[in-house]
Amino acid sequence: MATEDTKIQPRQFTKNLLEFRYREVTMVVATGLVLIASVVLFPGFENVTAGVNSEVGTVTLAFFFLVAIFAGAVKGALGFGYALITTPVFATVIDPTLAVVVLAIPPWMINVFQVGETKTGLTYIKREWSLITLALLGSIIGVFFLNSFQKGPLIPFLIAILLLGYVLFEVISNFVVIEEASNSVALGAVGLGEGFLLAAANLGPLLPAYLHTFERDTERYVGGLSMVFTVVFTERIIHMWFNGLLTPYRLWLGSAIGVITIVGLLFGTYLRRLEIDEKKFNWLVIVMLLVIALNIFRNTIPVLFL
Repeated sequence: MATEDTKIQPRQFTKNLLEFRYREVTMVVATGLVLIASVVLFPGFENVTAGVNSEVGTVTLAFFFLVAIFAGAVKGALGFGYALITTPVFATVIDPTLAVVVLAIPPWMINVFQVGETKTGLTYIKREWSLITLALLGSIIGVFFLNSFQKGPLIPFLIAILLLGYVLFEVISNFVVIEEASNSVALGAVGLGEGFLLAAANLGPLLPAYLHTFERDTERYVGGLSMVFTVVFTERIIHMWFNGLLTPYRLWLGSAIGVITIVGLLFGTYLRRLEIDEKKFNWLVIVMLLVIALNIFRNTIPVLFL
């Protein structure tokens, strides 16, 4: 796929922003809010790791930032993968529940940005309202689950099995498109499961896998994922704030990671809009899902079976 708008045009962007164009306003709101939160809630240099644990220092935080930049680039290019990359990495260093909570902020920023960047709006909401509604319901249930139960390795392990099965299916079928099999009931069920998994484990490959099977237009694929993720992550953030999971420090840390992520997001967006044809895009998606599945297996199999 190649698109016309591959070069950054600051003058045109500013002009459109001042005219309150949907695309530019949405992108600025997404990045502006995390930037403001990272400044206003800054706990001081002596307390930057105080809310994580005593073993995490500035070097570890720098490593987190590098992972976030890489994951942002993947998300910008493929439309998904940020939480699937960052969550397993962060959860090996800090408390998994803390990782899930903190990592709700950067994906919110990224997805609002991509909703604007792909110009996905009310038309998509009207067409896919059942998907969005059920994803929202799944998210509400997932946050209650996260707040009530200790999250163990079983859910990520099952997600990895699902990912591996999907990768094998796509490779064996040579990236078949099964348009006739797509229906609202199946899509709604996937949305419900996606919302739950995103809220409970910050891992949600169900919807990307489903849409990759039935939606091969890159812009619609990326925009649709971003719209659903925006709704789910917005609900998660509000819900976690009111039930005490999201503290001011965690909000600051998530926002700071979000600000750093913008670098990778812009790079990945540029790559996607520059030149990614359908075949390359399909292989990038599949390879990314395979790498994520293997990484989850690496972290969960020793805990569950060894």
